[in-house]
Amino acid sequence: YYYSHGNPKPKFSTLKRFKLVEFEKNPKIINLACYCLMPNHFHLLIKQQIDGGIQTFMRKILDSYTRYYNTKHRRVGHLFQGTFKAVPIETDEQLLHISRYIHINPYVSNLVKILEEFEFSSYRDFLGITNTNFCNKELILESFGNSDKYKEFVDDHIDYAQTIERIKHALIDPEE
Repeated sequence: YYYSHGNPKPKFSTLKRFKLVEFEKNPKIINLACYCLMPNHFHLLIKQQIDGGIQTFMRKILDSYTRYYNTKHRRVGHLFQGTFKAVPIETDEQLLHISRYIHINPYVSNLVKILEEFEFSSYRDFLGITNTNFCNKELILESFGNSDKYKEFVDDHIDYAQTIERIKHALIDPEE
């Protein structure tokens, strides 16, 4: 949320310590539509608000997390391999399918048996279970009218996505 707004703003540590919120007056550089944090990767669906907004956001968030992690664990060096991958969304249909793919990820990867229980995803916000205010859910939900219809959209694809995942892994290394 902090890095989705443009500058100037106080350092994050100062902001957290003094509960400053003036930075929210700054224009947003991105809108986060949905996310999922997995054990070894993450997915973000981002709408750019200014030219270069996604690159700026990703650089700041990845650099910041790397500094935090390295300081906490008394280490140095990179945490992430290579640069982030960005795929432009061309149609509304693609937008909806990508959001579903992101939200199904923990289930397909066998991290949870009940998708709504995965805490590191915006899916719980989409269903109204939590309200973190990180995401602009309306970018997705406006196409469905309500969260129940979005849940149906996601649930309708779960079995198929899990089957595709099993096939994908069987094709990668058939001897495993």
